[in-house]
Parts: sequence; C-alpha cells; structure tokens
Amino acid sequence: QVQLVESGGGLVQAGGSLRLSCAASGRIISINAMGWYRQAPGKQRELVATITSGASANYTDSVRGRFTISRDNAKNTVYLQMNSLKPEDTAVYYCNAEIMRRTAWGRPTSDYWGQGTQVTVSS
Repeated sequence: QVQLVESGGGLVQAGGSLRLSCAASGRIISINAMGWYRQAPGKQRELVATITSGASANYTDSVRGRFTISRDNAKNTVYLQMNSLKPEDTAVYYCNAEIMRRTAWGRPTSDYWGQGTQVTVSS
C-alpha cells in the first residue's frame, strides 16, 4: 500500500513561519502532481498549492507570495514553506499526491491523502 505522512504543523504567531513536510512511502513507481489543501472549521477543503513532477507550481491567490511549495523526487516528499502567516491561515493542512503504485495485477494510479496536520496562527 501507499501512505502519505505529514509533519511540521503547530502554533505560531501572526507573521511567523512554518514548514510542512509530506513523505510518501510504499510500493511507489512514480508520483505525478502533489499538492497541499486546507480545511478551516466550518469551511470546505480548499486547494492551497500544487506542484507537478516537473516542479511547475500553482498557488491560490490568498497565499501567493507568502507560501512556497517544493518537492524532492528522490525522497518522494513535498514541502510547504509558509511565511508571513495570518490568523486566516489557521486550518488543518492535508497533502495530496497522484501516485502510480506497483501491484501484483498492474500499475494503477490513484489519489492519496495524508492524515492532516493542524496549523494555528494566533493574532
């Protein structure tokens, strides 16, 4: 099977920084797009940033210029550097990856999610 394990969340004051990591493990053949999503209390999950296997990145408008997504393909890991954090960035952050895995019957590609990590920004 395949797992995504996140780390790096926590409590930070407004204006501070955090770095999230998400490592994929398992019978992985290749990873296509990877991304970060977040869900604040009472709100729908929203896209934060995505990055292709070729390192082309996209951001939602509210984080552009403050957050940076990157990946280390050798480590099957995606990162989210978050600077100039605001209270409205408070949410559970989830990583997502489109992964081709090795099975006894083929090479299926599926979407995988991490368990989520809490980011809280105090004012």
